[in-house]
Amino acid sequence: MGMGVTGRAVADALLARGHDVVAFDDRPSDDVQTWAAENDVSVIMPGADEVSTALASADVAIPAPGLPDTHSFFADAASAGVDIVSEFDLAAEWDSRPCVAVTGTDGKTTVVNLIDQMLTASGVASAMVGNTDTPWVTAIDDASTDVFVVEASSFRLAHSRRFAPQVAVWLNFGPDHLDAHRSLEDYEAAKASIFDHVPSDGLVIANRDDEIVARYAAAVTHTSVETFGLDAGTHGIAEGNLVVGGEPLLPVEHLVRSLPHDQANALAASAAALAIGATRDGAATALRNFEGLEHRVEFVLEHDGVRWFNDSKATTPHASEAGLSGFDSVVLLAGGRNKGLSFDGLAAQGQRLRHVVALGESADLIVEVFDGVAPTTTATSMSEAIEQAAAVVQPGDVVLLSPACASFDWYRNYGARGDDFKRLVRERFEGNR
Repeated sequence: MGMGVTGRAVADALLARGHDVVAFDDRPSDDVQTWAAENDVSVIMPGADEVSTALASADVAIPAPGLPDTHSFFADAASAGVDIVSEFDLAAEWDSRPCVAVTGTDGKTTVVNLIDQMLTASGVASAMVGNTDTPWVTAIDDASTDVFVVEASSFRLAHSRRFAPQVAVWLNFGPDHLDAHRSLEDYEAAKASIFDHVPSDGLVIANRDDEIVARYAAAVTHTSVETFGLDAGTHGIAEGNLVVGGEPLLPVEHLVRSLPHDQANALAASAAALAIGATRDGAATALRNFEGLEHRVEFVLEHDGVRWFNDSKATTPHASEAGLSGFDSVVLLAGGRNKGLSFDGLAAQGQRLRHVVALGESADLIVEVFDGVAPTTTATSMSEAIEQAAAVVQPGDVVLLSPACASFDWYRNYGARGDDFKRLVRERFEGNR
């Protein structure tokens, strides 16, 4: 169900292995119809009379990642008594090479990239799969890969039944994706399921600074558990060093980016990479060279003693809290399409805020939340927001675009939002030099 990039890759992989495939799609594009005709595959729209007949003869039903739990496909499959499985289940069934899986509300992509770079620097051939550009069922066709580094979203984990990573990492937990999961409890359970099938000789790596993650890790009894955090410990911070495996790995000051969440990500990635085959030298080399990913507390420029950062990827309050926590005096640009999440945790960091510029559909809510916490203004465009920030900022401050909301009111995605912010900031200040 769902013939996007992953759905099409799953169908192609099944066809290549001699299975019969029926494709379901809410709005099959011309491209999908052409693909179906070329492969002699039927394409059925949910609600059509053929749905029950097709499911009645199915061995398994495979949803595309991100398909909402309320979609009729799940109820139809349940009525037909068909097991739901995921792309992860298929890849795990078809390929036995080791994998490390990373989940978390925030930081997954960063940590997956770090692990991949650590393995590469150690001479281990790795491939990033899962919630990435390359579906796992496609990546297993490359025989040269030694280790798969899996970005495991809640959507995929929620419907996985056989997925058993050798190393499972849970970074953090915060409210998100209530538009796809039936409840916050379901979202939490999906995340926690990453630990369920780790083999007895495998390893669980958990954030001890996150209350929910630590609680689930403490309940794991079927395999080894290690934790990371910003205090001293087997994986922690001590005397200005990243300590991994009980030994100093790298001075924190050698990190290109060393905000608190950067340090936590570095610890998690290092612990996981070493457990799956990286060397300490390879891990340290990758950390020294890692400049972070675009749209994640990304430095844009400094002008008149003020630093401007793009954190457009922060589409939840939980993510914005992490970005904000690394600075002392901030003009925050926040707002967009709210996912129905609470901003109370973000407002609790009011001591860091000089001013809040409210954006987009949720501007009124942002103003309400920060009433009495920090001065606020409302902008009707990104250009106006930048002008308002420039008018109130002082030397030593940071201007941080960290919206805590989705981008879909003004932009097609968070990347377009961040790109526009960077373009406008550079045009305004680099033109004045």
